[in-house]
Amino acid sequence: MAALPWLVASYLLGAVPTSYLAGQLFRGIDLREHGSRNLGATNLYRVLGWRFAIPVALLDASKGLIPVVAFAPRVSSSELFALVCGLVAVLGHAFSVFVGFKGGKGVATAAGVMLGLTPAALGIAAAAWVALVFLTGYVSVASIAAAALFPLAVYLIDRPVRPAMLWLDAAVAAGIIWLHRGNIRRLLDGTENRFGRRAPAAPGP
Repeated sequence: MAALPWLVASYLLGAVPTSYLAGQLFRGIDLREHGSRNLGATNLYRVLGWRFAIPVALLDASKGLIPVVAFAPRVSSSELFALVCGLVAVLGHAFSVFVGFKGGKGVATAAGVMLGLTPAALGIAAAAWVALVFLTGYVSVASIAAAALFPLAVYLIDRPVRPAMLWLDAAVAAGIIWLHRGNIRRLLDGTENRFGRRAPAAPGP
């Protein structure tokens, strides 16, 4: 029972809709009605630009890092419990109770989780993400590939790796890929937006 309050706190922290709040506070818009209608930093970039997207992406990453390094140790020193707290934060980001269980794709929040647990494997996945964005122009392709690569990087680098940890890492990766299912459909249809293409400017308040 001691773990429950910290799991709830992890979810609620992850559920803070940073992109939605940025759109409301600085432009008076609902990001769910603009661009791709996703509550993530990439859509925020398309609608409002880098000045808003970079701080929000960092905040989204911190929503995954804080449960791992600050919440979980209050209950247990187990890396497995820390990963569970991080996974709950990712779920909160993707299905936020504050905005009708909508949210982002969880990439930045998951990156924050992995920064706290497996930074070397995260570095490999992040390098692949950057390379693929540069080579293809598609953030979605880079995010899907980096998610798929991450469990393999954990297996190869973070030895000895506990099977339960590896399975949870794989579950996080699978969840991120599933959240990109709409992007996959658009990629197959040839209608996916390339990185750098801005949506029409959102109106001011």
